[in-house]
Amino acid sequence: MAHRFVDEDHDLALEDRSGRLHELPAPGARFERIASGLGFTEGPVWRGDHLLFSDIPNDRICRWRELPEGPELTTFRAGSGSTNGLTLDRDGNVLACAHTARAVLRFDANAQPNPIAAYFEGRRLNSPNDLVVRRNGDVYFTDPPYGIDPDAQEQPVNGVYLLSPDGSISLATDRFVRPNGLAFSPDESVLYVGDSGGPRDVWAFDVDQDGSLTNSRQFVDMDAHPAPNNPDGMKCDAEGRLWSTGPGGVWVVEPDGTVLGVIVTPARPSNLAWGGPGWSTLFVTAQTSVYRIETAVRGCSVP
Repeated sequence: MAHRFVDEDHDLALEDRSGRLHELPAPGARFERIASGLGFTEGPVWRGDHLLFSDIPNDRICRWRELPEGPELTTFRAGSGSTNGLTLDRDGNVLACAHTARAVLRFDANAQPNPIAAYFEGRRLNSPNDLVVRRNGDVYFTDPPYGIDPDAQEQPVNGVYLLSPDGSISLATDRFVRPNGLAFSPDESVLYVGDSGGPRDVWAFDVDQDGSLTNSRQFVDMDAHPAPNNPDGMKCDAEGRLWSTGPGGVWVVEPDGTVLGVIVTPARPSNLAWGGPGWSTLFVTAQTSVYRIETAVRGCSVP
């Protein structure tokens, strides 16, 4: 049974299923809204000294950073095909999944986008959603049809794909209704993938040396939670816990699948990312705003 714990002084609510979730936010932590008034926020990634995130309806990538004179919100790039998930490759280049462009993009030093994946077996991709990069350069991305009209879909499945460094693309798995967020375990031996198409669960796969996904198993089932929302963006911390957006807020799950509980967010969350000087700040995109909360753990850094 989940026990709801509310810190009245700091406006932080926890659905603690384990009695241990309260140890993970930093003492006195609370959600701080750092950006608002946007269309719909998604795809955050920390890049050096600033946060990048997508504002999908306004077709732009925003840049937020703290300056001596105060916080600054600017546009990193506009008009790139409605980007969603963002990450960095091993050279520090920004990679993005673009809905209306129906492609995975790499941005150069001048923030100019170049498609690195747009077709599979001669057909256009559906609407790339989120992506992660393996240390050897492999890129895994999800391809649900959320950003296109149903009649425009050319792929027969909503797949998870592997883009290899040589540019070749293979279908890693087609078991999902609507594959969405994904994340590696710290040692990259496990890939987590969330399904937002009905079952509201997260699955785990072993990652073989050649990049293939094996030993698929349900990792966490969110479907019984009474709140709306689906599993979406997710990341792991350095100790292997999965932090995933979902019904009620941010779910925190041990590597063995034990659900520690849910950190209740001020608005329905879509994605999250680690960042800040010590990689202990959790940034959460939620509807028209972006929030941050300080934690007592260290997240996996990117790249």
